[in-house]
Amino acid sequence: MPVSDQSARSTRSVPSDTSVRSGRSVPSPRHPTHSVDRAFLNLERRRPDVRWDAGGVAYLGGPAPALADLRAYVGFRLGELPLLTSRVEGGRRLRWQPDADFAVDRHVHEVVADGPEGWDAALHTALNAPFAPGAYWGVWLVHGHAPDAYAVCYRFRHACQDGSAAAMTFRTMLGEGEPSARPVPGGGRGAGVTRRVGAAVGLATKFVAGSLVVPRHRPGAAFVPSGEQRLWRGRVPVDTLRRIGAPRGGSAHDVHLAALAGALSVWSDRSGVPLPRVTAVLPVDARRTDEDQTWGNRCFALPLELPVRIASRRPDGSQDCEASLRRLDHVMTATRKLRGEAWRQAIQDLVRFMPGRPTDWYMRRVLSPRVTNVMATSMPLADRGSLGETQVTGTALLPLLVPGHLFGVGLSFFGDWAEVSFVADSALPMAELLPELWEQAVGELEESAAPA
Repeated sequence: MPVSDQSARSTRSVPSDTSVRSGRSVPSPRHPTHSVDRAFLNLERRRPDVRWDAGGVAYLGGPAPALADLRAYVGFRLGELPLLTSRVEGGRRLRWQPDADFAVDRHVHEVVADGPEGWDAALHTALNAPFAPGAYWGVWLVHGHAPDAYAVCYRFRHACQDGSAAAMTFRTMLGEGEPSARPVPGGGRGAGVTRRVGAAVGLATKFVAGSLVVPRHRPGAAFVPSGEQRLWRGRVPVDTLRRIGAPRGGSAHDVHLAALAGALSVWSDRSGVPLPRVTAVLPVDARRTDEDQTWGNRCFALPLELPVRIASRRPDGSQDCEASLRRLDHVMTATRKLRGEAWRQAIQDLVRFMPGRPTDWYMRRVLSPRVTNVMATSMPLADRGSLGETQVTGTALLPLLVPGHLFGVGLSFFGDWAEVSFVADSALPMAELLPELWEQAVGELEESAAPA
């Protein structure tokens, strides 16, 4: 499964520049970096040996495009994504500005599978390939395992984008431009400013204090990291998650987290990896309604303890049918405030105004494996997607895998499906079981929540 920059194939699956729908050209002004951008840049500087990238994979049905055609297509779309042709410049006052040396060929690559049996190895190559020198992102065309299926893997340095910005990239490249359906606070600015400031300060105090008093995770020696990442996927109909959560006042994301807790409880028993406590990092989008989604980071990281110690079986070994619902109730209690307008507004204000040094300190603290040990993100992507004549058939998020964390888990909403993806070091014991255990935990929730 070589990484190739050459392709002699031709295809009609990617439209030519004249047949692609006309895109709105967006100017590329000098744009100030945000304090969260700078926090991730500082993480990169402190730990140059660590990968600080995230991304996603789109799976498509149909013949794969030629590499040259994909590069032309990506180049055409970049007019709507000014960040992707920019770089960080400056000394004490860093800014995004157009990259005069930008070249599409340095960012779009190809991995060819060695026949039908080479798919896993090819995807593994795309997940772990280094970025070109100076590049903040990369796209890998993965194909060769089948004549009517391929994948496009997009990865980016987290200092460049957060999940919402990456979802905008997906919709611009593949998703036909549907809105993200991301929850955002209302637009009121004048009224209640003092109350909003108080709420933001209170929120900051709460989570900073929480990161100080939480019992520190001492990463065990359950496995020795290999440094290479693997991806495992599962999926359920999105209506299933909504149907479980709605009668109890919960969201699809609440159901996902409850199922994750149930899956981890079973996985811990089978793998032998002890989980006395699991605290997940939840990235929350804090963009204003009028704020461009393509620029940098506007997320706030919230810690949430998952109820992994609620056992699925009673002491006598019999199945506890209420355990899954108790997990859901636990999660909903923890997330209820986050669904409210006041807290969302407070998070938005906090991210907008928090100075650089406190932001940097908080991000280092909340991502530390002594405080959290799982990254859990979710993102609505689009109702459908295509690349030329080929259709997107599935998606997978590639969450940030923080050093010392067990794994990153992402939930993407695409079409009728809620698709879960687990990104972990390849040495994590029995990590391949996690998607199936998550699907089973969703099934247990559905059965327990069904009317008698």
